[in-house]
Amino acid sequence: MLPDRATFWSQVGMFQVKILIVGPAQSGKTTLANYLADATQTVGEEYWPTQGVRILEFEYCPDSSSNGLRYEVELWDCSGDRKFEKCWPAMRKGASGVMLVFDPAKLNDVQELEAWHNAFVRHSGLLEAQCLLVAHQKPGSHGDVKKHDLPVALRRLQKVDLNLDDKPEKVSEEFRSFVLHVKGAVSASREQDELSIMGS
Repeated sequence: MLPDRATFWSQVGMFQVKILIVGPAQSGKTTLANYLADATQTVGEEYWPTQGVRILEFEYCPDSSSNGLRYEVELWDCSGDRKFEKCWPAMRKGASGVMLVFDPAKLNDVQELEAWHNAFVRHSGLLEAQCLLVAHQKPGSHGDVKKHDLPVALRRLQKVDLNLDDKPEKVSEEFRSFVLHVKGAVSASREQDELSIMGS
C-alpha cells in the first residue's frame, strides 16, 4: 500500500502545507501571494480580480534550525468575490492554515472579517495557531492608516501589520513564523490522532 502524500513528504525530509489566503476583495491578497511565492506580477497597476483561486507552489526552508527539513507550500490565493462561494468547500479541504487578509483603512473589510473567519477557519476546525490576521497596507498607499477595531471574536488571533512598500523583509519574517506555527499545530494534531487510534 502506498503512503499518503503527507507521509511521503515527511519520509523525504519535506513537510507539506496548504495555506489559504482569504479575505475581502481588493485587500491585496494576490500581491502578498506573488511576493511570498516569488511569482512574477502583472506589469502596471491595473486591478485584475482573482477568478476563483490561484494555486502557487514552491519549496521553502524556514531557517537553519529546521535540520534540513524543507516545506512544500501550496499557497491558495482565493478570490474575495462571494460569487465563488460554491467553491469554498473544495478550497478548504486539507488546509493547514489560513491567512486572513484585510485592508485596515476600509471599515467594510474589518466588518467582513468575522464572516471570512467563520467560513474558512471555524468551518475547517483549525486552531488559533493556524490562522494569521494580516492588516495589509497595500503598495502605493502612504501616510497614516486609520485603525478600526477588530470584531471581538477575532481579537485573540495573532495579528500582524504588513506593508510591502516599507518593510518587505517583515512580510517574509511573519510568513516564516506562521509556517512554523502551522507545522507545530499540524504535527501535534497528527500525534493526537495516532494516540487516539492506538488507545482505541
